[in-house]
Amino acid sequence: MIIFDLVCAEEHRFEGWFHSADDFTRQLSRGLVLCPHCDSASVRRLPSALHLGKVEQCDAAKSVPVSASAPVAPGNAPKVPGTAGMRQVFEALLAGCEDVGTQFTEEVRRIHYAEAPIRPIRGEASQDDYESLRDEGIDVCRLPLLPKKTLS
Repeated sequence: MIIFDLVCAEEHRFEGWFHSADDFTRQLSRGLVLCPHCDSASVRRLPSALHLGKVEQCDAAKSVPVSASAPVAPGNAPKVPGTAGMRQVFEALLAGCEDVGTQFTEEVRRIHYAEAPIRPIRGEASQDDYESLRDEGIDVCRLPLLPKKTLS
């Protein structure tokens, strides 16, 4: 099961549980996803927070923001703390995310405002851009930047 954070045209936020992202898309296109507050079928997916479990504290100055629009499925998130667990998380994120590089801030806004297709992305953003996205209500998270040799 995948849990998506959803919002309707009236800005009511709620969760939806689906077997896959494709299942969500199929149900949405058939008008089966409705807001529980107002019954609106005008629903879109919001970026979701990524649950990593307990990991060692990282240096925020060496972090890169990642869109968490595609959460790790329950049971697939590594439960190993420390560098080994972080390596597993990074490998899973890198395999499933499009690298948009320095266009991260613009692209995550386009996704948030339904101007681009919803998909998991990763990239680079300054601290000011990161804070600006959070102030806009766009859920992004910063992950530590591990050396490339650690990831392979």
